Amino acid sequence: MPIFPIVFFFLQLSAAQNDCTPTRCSDQGPTIRYPFGLKDRQPPHCAYPGFDLSCSPTNTTILDLPNSVKFQIKAIDYKSQSIHIKDPDNCFPKQLRDLNLSTTPFNFSDQFIYDFSLFSCPSKGRDSYYLIDCLSDGSSFVYAFFTDNMIYYEPLLSCRKMYNITAVTNQAFNQTYDMQLKWPQRVCGICEAQGKYCRSKSNSTDHEFECFGTLNPLAKKVQLKRRLVIAGSTVGSFLLVIAVIAIFWVLRSKKIKREDQLKIERFLEDYRAFKPARYSYADIKKITEQLKDKVGQGSYGTVYRGKLSNDVHVAVKILNNSKGNGEDFINEVGIIGRIHHVNVVRLVGYCADGFRRALIYEFLPNDSLEKFVSSDHQKGLLGWNKLHDIAMGIAKGIEYLHQGCDQRILHFDIKPHNILLDHNLNPKVSDFGHAKLCSKEQSAVSMTTARGTIGYIAPEVFSRNFGNVSYKSDIYSFGMLLLEMVGGKKNFDATANNANQVYFPEWIYNRLDSGEELGIKIQNDGDAKIARKLAIAGLWCIQWYPVDRPSMNVVIQMLEGNGDNLTKPPNPFASTNPTMPTGVVGGGRPFNSDLEVIVESD
Repeated sequence: MPIFPIVFFFLQLSAAQNDCTPTRCSDQGPTIRYPFGLKDRQPPHCAYPGFDLSCSPTNTTILDLPNSVKFQIKAIDYKSQSIHIKDPDNCFPKQLRDLNLSTTPFNFSDQFIYDFSLFSCPSKGRDSYYLIDCLSDGSSFVYAFFTDNMIYYEPLLSCRKMYNITAVTNQAFNQTYDMQLKWPQRVCGICEAQGKYCRSKSNSTDHEFECFGTLNPLAKKVQLKRRLVIAGSTVGSFLLVIAVIAIFWVLRSKKIKREDQLKIERFLEDYRAFKPARYSYADIKKITEQLKDKVGQGSYGTVYRGKLSNDVHVAVKILNNSKGNGEDFINEVGIIGRIHHVNVVRLVGYCADGFRRALIYEFLPNDSLEKFVSSDHQKGLLGWNKLHDIAMGIAKGIEYLHQGCDQRILHFDIKPHNILLDHNLNPKVSDFGHAKLCSKEQSAVSMTTARGTIGYIAPEVFSRNFGNVSYKSDIYSFGMLLLEMVGGKKNFDATANNANQVYFPEWIYNRLDSGEELGIKIQNDGDAKIARKLAIAGLWCIQWYPVDRPSMNVVIQMLEGNGDNLTKPPNPFASTNPTMPTGVVGGGRPFNSDLEVIVESD
C-alpha cells in the first residue's frame, strides 16, 4: 500500500482525534472523560496512568487490569470517585484469583478486606458458607471460606482445595456479582468538588492535572454526539497501520500545532464581527473543484484558481502548515481583511478549519509584476507609459497603508513578486505576512528579526547603526522596485573591457551623475524621460539613512511631475566598496536573490 495516501488519511483523522472530548462505547454506556480515556481512540494524555478503558466488540465499557483481568463498567460516579463493575461472564471468583489491585490506582469501596480459600466439595454444606454457583455443577459444589477460619469447618475434610484469593471484599461472592471500586480523591477530586472538568496538565512529566471549564450537561451531550460520529468513522483494522504513523507525527508536531490553532482561534473570535467571510475546508475544495487548477506554488503553500457561487473568480492560497507559527495567517486576515483600496489586493475570505488554513483573494489574471520586469521582451509589451502608471499605483497603495488607515501599516516585503496585476494591468499590493501595525505618531518600530526579501530590505532593518526601523523602510524597498522596473534584474559592465560586474543601482547613478544616457532599451524621447524620472525617484528612495529618504507622498509628487525639475539625489553609494562580497550590508549588495530571511538584529 503506498505510504502517501495513508499519511493523508491520518492527517485528516488525527485532527479530529487530537482532543479528549467525553465519549461512550454505547448510548447506554457510562460517560468516559478524564481521568479515564479510551485506548486506541484517544491520545495517551487523555487518561491518567492506570485509567485506560476500552470498548468490547459488543460496545460494553471494559476496565483492563493486570494479569489479563477484565471487568465490565456499568457506571462511573466521578463525584464520589467510584466505578460499578461487573464480571463479563457473571463470575467474579473466576477472575479474582489473578486480581492484584496493589499495582493499580483502584481499591475496593468496602473497607473490610479478607483472604479466602476456594474448595470443591461433593455435597452442599451449611448456608453460612459462600456457595459459588457459577463454579459449581451437579457433581461438585464450590465454596469460599475465610482463610483464617478454615480450621473450624469440619466438612472441609471431604473437600478438595482449589486456590486462594487474597485481599478481596466478601461482596465478590454474593449472588448479585456487582461490586464497586474507588480511586484516590487526589486524582481530579478537587475539580469535581468545584464542578469543573479535569485534564492532564501540558508539559507535565509528573502526571499532574488541572481544573478547567464547567460541568455542563448540555455541552457534554453535544460533545458526546461529535465524538460518537468520529468514533463511528474509525475502521479497526486500518487503525493498526495508522497508529505506527501517528506516534511519529504526534510526537513531532502536536504541541506546536495545538498552540498555533489556539492562537488563530482566539484571533478569529475577536475578528468575527468583520468581513471577509469564513469558509470551511469542505467549502475550499468545492470552490476550487477539488483543488484542480493550480496557478502557483511557493514555500508559503499553493495557490489554486476557484469560483464562488456568484461566478466571482478567486485565488485560493492554501498555506503550508510546516512553515511559520500562525503569525503570517493572522497578519494577512487581520490587516488586509479590514482595508479597501484600489491598489491593495482584496481578501474575499479565509479558512481556519483545524490545522488547515487558506486565504481567498480576488483573482488577478495577469500574475505579478515580476513576470513583466524580469525580461526586456515582457517589459516592452507593457511600454514605459504603462510602467509609469503601475509605479504610480504601487506608490498610492503604499501611501494608503502608511497614511490612509487608522493605524500605519508597514509592509516590509515590497517587491515585484508581491505586486499583482488585474485585467487592466492595474497594480495591487499583496502578501502581508511580514507586515506590522503601529500608530502614526510612532517614529520607530521595535523588531527582533529582519523581515523581508534580500535585495529589498533597508539597511536599518539589518543594523540600527543606519537609523530606526520605520515606514521609511518600505520607501527603500519601493526604491529598489522602481530601479528594477527601469533596468530589470541585470548587472551591467562598468566599462567595456572590465570583466567585473557592478551593482546596477550604483551603475545607473553614475550614468546620471555624468550626464550620460541610461543605456537601457528606449523607444523614443518620451520613454527616456519616464525612465529617467523613475530612476531618480528610485535613487532618492534608497538613500542609506532613513532620514534622507522622502515620504511616499513626496515620491508620488515626483512621479506625477514631468520630471524636468527633479534634482539628482546625493550619492547613496559614496561609502560603499563595490569589491566587497555580495550580501554584505555596506558593500556590493545583491539586487534580488529572492531569499526570504529571518536574522537576529543588532
